[in-house]
Amino acid sequence: MIVFRLYDPPFPLFTCRCLGDTVLMDSLIRIIRQNSAISHADLARQLGIAETEVSARISELESDGTILGYHAVINREKWDADTVTAVIDVRITPEREGGFDRIANRIAGFEEVQSVYLMSGGHDLMVVVEGSNLREVASFVADKLSTIEAVLSCATHFRLKTYKENGILHALEEAPERLAVTP
Repeated sequence: MIVFRLYDPPFPLFTCRCLGDTVLMDSLIRIIRQNSAISHADLARQLGIAETEVSARISELESDGTILGYHAVINREKWDADTVTAVIDVRITPEREGGFDRIANRIAGFEEVQSVYLMSGGHDLMVVVEGSNLREVASFVADKLSTIEAVLSCATHFRLKTYKENGILHALEEAPERLAVTP
């Protein structure tokens, strides 16, 4: 039986007993997902294990492909505000041999594409695209995406404002109170 410490804000640090490594690894991944910049020393303290053990576990997760990368959540209102983000709903005809995978991987290969997801519902893929302006995104849809033979239709939705991204709230300004209207 392993004893380690779990940390799950806003709750205080507490000690937990478990039967194996699964809970430890789940806790490690949860903490890294919340703050990928956390030091190995802080992780070790929160999990109640040695810093060398944390480093070894993270290396293992990186080498086996569980952790694919790290990124920062950027407030686009403060940095790179002119970048245009679009979510594109794409209907496709799956291929006989490769199904959706080959087409999705082809779409994912475009430089403008940030993410591609296979979806349930009225469309097959959700594609997240970034461009320097509306024209660049429209050109991507018209010249690259819609020309793929398997693509049946595209519906493009442009991001207007971000309220929450990857679990992080963007700083929201308080809306001024409206004055009551009386006759």
